[in-house]
Amino acid sequence: MSLAIRSAAREDEAAIVALWRACRLVVSYNDPAADFRFAKAGPSSDVLISMDGAGRIIGAVMVGHDGHRGWLYYLASDPDSRGVGVGREMAKAAEEWLRQRGVVKAQLLVRETNTGVVSSMSASAMRSRRAC
Repeated sequence: MSLAIRSAAREDEAAIVALWRACRLVVSYNDPAADFRFAKAGPSSDVLISMDGAGRIIGAVMVGHDGHRGWLYYLASDPDSRGVGVGREMAKAAEEWLRQRGVVKAQLLVRETNTGVVSSMSASAMRSRRAC
């Protein structure tokens, strides 16, 4: 799958937050709109999105770095678009965003409460996750 992926614009905020909510990535102690605005405000973070032919946001990822290690947060693919590679392409785009900034190590935050993803993670991925 090949997606057109771009940096999110301020006017994309509501649709992105709605996608994160639809994917159950939002927790009570994080304001996703504030997270979006914070990521868009600085040079070491961004929110990347992909859209379908109708202009609907079907994928998003927040990406950032501390100068050494990169992080991917809120990696989301629209529930109606799952299984066609949207999540994979968004992760690749975030990795490329980091690579362009000289950051070669990246980690994906997966909350323990995200049971759909945690239950499908391999044992080696879980060991690696705990080791970091």
